[in-house]
Amino acid sequence: MKKFLYALFLILGFTTACSADSQSEIQPGKIYMFYSNSCPHCHDALQYINRKYPDLNLTMINVANPEGYQLLIKCARKFNLGQSVGTPLFCADNRHLMGWSPAAERDFDQLVKPYLKK
Repeated sequence: MKKFLYALFLILGFTTACSADSQSEIQPGKIYMFYSNSCPHCHDALQYINRKYPDLNLTMINVANPEGYQLLIKCARKFNLGQSVGTPLFCADNRHLMGWSPAAERDFDQLVKPYLKK
């Protein structure tokens, strides 16, 4: 429960600082994270990201909001994900990563590598 509350706090912090739900298009040069407050994998991903990449500019999109859901659908179409779209979903230019597990950490590292400040 403590882990859940911590992750929820992180999500709320990100959504107020990085809210992009009013966006209508996926823009190049940005990393998007589509998330759901009830998704435990989203919480795990955020903990990893906050620990390893505290300065990463991540655009958070809450799929519970209608605008966020519409943007998720656009991203799913862009990557031909079909009906099996889940969260977390990361989209960055022509690359994406869907889902989260310890093995996904390496894939996420590769996804964000071009966007890290040097």
